[in-house]
Order: sequence, then C-alpha cells, then structure tokens
Amino acid sequence: MKLATVEDTREFGRRLAAVLRPGDLVLLTGPLGAGKTALTQGIGAGLGVQGPITSPTFVIARVHRGPVPLVHADAYRLGDRPDPRAEIDDLDLDASADDAITVVEWGVGLVEQLNDEYLQVRLDRLDDDTRTVELLPHGGDWAHRLETM
Repeated sequence: MKLATVEDTREFGRRLAAVLRPGDLVLLTGPLGAGKTALTQGIGAGLGVQGPITSPTFVIARVHRGPVPLVHADAYRLGDRPDPRAEIDDLDLDASADDAITVVEWGVGLVEQLNDEYLQVRLDRLDDDTRTVELLPHGGDWAHRLETM
C-alpha cells in the first residue's frame, strides 16, 4: 500500500488502531524518515491517548495514557550495544504488555519475545517522499483482524 503524505500515514495509523487491543505488540521497521513516528501518532489518535506523541529515541520509551494505554518505545539507540536485549529487558516493557498496546520502533530482532503474536509493519520512503507500508502478521488472529481494515 502507498501513502502519499505524512497525514495519510497518520490516517493509516488511526485505521490500524481500530483493530488493536490490549496486549498487542506492533513492531515498526524502516529507514529514518519512513514514517514510524507518524504512524504511531495515528495509532495514538485512534486510541484516544492523551498528549502529543513524539519520537522516543532519546528517552527510549514513553507511556501515553488513554482508554487503552499506548507504550511507545524506540530501540534504535540500543542496537549498537553489546547486549541490546538486556537493555530491552531493563525497560520492563512486559510489565504493561497485557494492559496496553506496545509499539516498538526498530525492535525487530530485539522484542519479539514479549509476545508470541505480533504485527510487524514495514515502512519505506520512496524518492518522491511517498511511503509504502507492508503488514506482516505473526501468529494469533492478526491475519483475520487485518482483513477488516
């Protein structure tokens, strides 16, 4: 699927939020500028969370309160460490995993152990600034839920 603007990316996030439920893990992959944070902003809007959603690159993780909390984490700065999985464990993301929707940017290869069932969202930015999105369901009823979007 192609997304022509950043606002289209946010709107896609709002639509994705409609199929998410507490306990879900969403992994966002793609190069810098592909729209990972914009997508998360849309998810947050769709969930009705409070406050602005910004990139958690320097704070690593933020919890956004709402009817269903959104945990937004960024593993980008952890990937060059000797044991990035230990740092993920230190974030204690699994403490709120059952009650919140957890979205992790740059988390592939680091956080899949948080949930046997997760959705990977691959974003890419083309030369004309169009974004592409690919949804890769892993386990559970993800494929069925995504059909409703």
